[in-house]
Amino acid sequence: MSEGQIKVYYGEGKGKSTAALGQAVCYAGSGKEVFVIQFLKGKLSRDLDYLTRLEPELKIYRFEKTEEYYNDLSEEEKEEERFNVLNGVNFAKKVLKIGECDVLVLDELLGLMDLGILSEEEVLQMLDMKNESMELILTGRTLPDTIRERADIIFEISVTKPEGN
Repeated sequence: MSEGQIKVYYGEGKGKSTAALGQAVCYAGSGKEVFVIQFLKGKLSRDLDYLTRLEPELKIYRFEKTEEYYNDLSEEEKEEERFNVLNGVNFAKKVLKIGECDVLVLDELLGLMDLGILSEEEVLQMLDMKNESMELILTGRTLPDTIRERADIIFEISVTKPEGN
């Protein structure tokens, strides 16, 4: 089996998750087993229901219990959700270690570093766990140099013409 790559979608522009999900759908359509683990998005919303038709090839996991995005929560709610997010991180580590799927999308994993939920070192350790044939896709706003060095392909998403102009 060929060696899986690490792809990163990052930047200030919107569309990083959409691009990663588009890749996930393409992989699922070609018969690959795809897991998408989303962080900081709140509980599963109805807008992704159509993707359930792609099961069992594509599965989406969210571990948060609240409906709101993480940044919209009170400090008390954030503390509760932090525990749920870390459960998702532990699940991701398990998937990485045992190679439970062909493609793993960790949506907003990089955002967990921005919020201090994970350290850069912890993310690097997760990359070290990756099964060599697994394709790994990460998203988030910022990309530290140490993770940039480990990525095979990097897509920077930026806004060149703001909405409404």
